[in-house]
Amino acid sequence: MSTTPTVVLVHGAFADAGSWSGVIEELQGHGIPVIAPPNPLRGLASDSAYIASVASQIDGPVVLVGHSYGGALITVAGVTENVVGLVYVAAYVLEEGESLGELQGRFPLSPLVSNLKEWTYPVPGADPGVEVTIAEGAFPSVFAADVPADVTKVLAAAQRPLAASAFEETAPVAAWKTKPSWALVAGADEAINPEVERFGAKRAGATIVELDGASHAVAVSRPKEVADLIREAVRATS
Repeated sequence: MSTTPTVVLVHGAFADAGSWSGVIEELQGHGIPVIAPPNPLRGLASDSAYIASVASQIDGPVVLVGHSYGGALITVAGVTENVVGLVYVAAYVLEEGESLGELQGRFPLSPLVSNLKEWTYPVPGADPGVEVTIAEGAFPSVFAADVPADVTKVLAAAQRPLAASAFEETAPVAAWKTKPSWALVAGADEAINPEVERFGAKRAGATIVELDGASHAVAVSRPKEVADLIREAVRATS
């Protein structure tokens, strides 16, 4: 069994696992095993259960990395026995019993909130569910201001929506209370107020790195810096 943790990269809302491509390349270049599973984006309880299931089936230790909403998921899934560390990337770091809406509501709202577009999706045996994406015209400035315009056009078209109910579900546990954590704050984030990221990271006692001028899509625009922090977590937990 390998003693080098496998890195599991958990993407957030409005993105997919491809958003980690540059980070994956950096980690693989340093011989670090890594996978980036699809995040269902259907709700905190079900999504975190899925990520926990992925982690538990890996032979050996795991470092969970969560971007944005993915941070809320690793906070819950991180209690899985073989998870040895947590890395938050421009992410929500929830407290036990707290929801995304509650954490966000402590601080001035980001431009994301007023630029969400609602859609519906079928739910077997129930009324249609509501999901949200970022309005296409606002996507570059809100999500990826430091990413080339031709790339943001593709990212905006390929958004994966988040179930609106995810904002109200509360975290039943907070893995950072028993597992070491690291956090990257994107200093120019317009999707999550950077103060939300700082507050959660400090509350968790995380080792914090801040990247001035970095947008919410920091894993796309600054993959080396993101990978460097993940490598620090891997070294510390090996």
